[in-house]
Amino acid sequence: MAPTSETLTAERILEATEEVLRRHGPAKATVVDVARALGVSHGSVYRHFRTKAALREAVTKRWLDRTSEALAGIAAEDRDAEGRLRDWLRALFDAKRRKAGDDPELFATYTVLTDEAGTAVGEHLADLTGQLTRIVREGAETGVFTVADPAAAARAVFHATGRFHDPCHAPEWKRPGVEEEFAAVVDLLVRGLRG
Repeated sequence: MAPTSETLTAERILEATEEVLRRHGPAKATVVDVARALGVSHGSVYRHFRTKAALREAVTKRWLDRTSEALAGIAAEDRDAEGRLRDWLRALFDAKRRKAGDDPELFATYTVLTDEAGTAVGEHLADLTGQLTRIVREGAETGVFTVADPAAAARAVFHATGRFHDPCHAPEWKRPGVEEEFAAVVDLLVRGLRG
């Protein structure tokens, strides 16, 4: 039986939108396609998301939040800051590389969507640098790191590792030697934070 607008949730719409984007790509996917996939009218979708742009922003945020949530657990752990920093950077690289490799069509779609996203990308980047700031601040408080401004140091670490998490570098993530390059960058950053 087709779902009714009463049982239609934002989450179900976002799941269907992701599938439609996977099949059609961002240029051809429409709200009508999403509604058709759900067995509802496009008006039902618009009751949850007022515009196509709002729907695309929400699906982009959902995709970005998956990475943020996984990393938040590492940032919040009660253990040494250096280990958490290394694990956090590794998890970020692995998550981005997994997304690019496991579903390249959807990854390409989200790369397009993040370029047009209103506030989702900025909020995502702020969340990630906030998590890094927490790790660096706790490292400074325990004497593991020697930094005067944990937020500035966290931003520097994030930017210095951009090659391993910014989607524009995805083609490089499969190259031979990328693991060694990642390890070398992280080692250099950790030595710098230790002062």
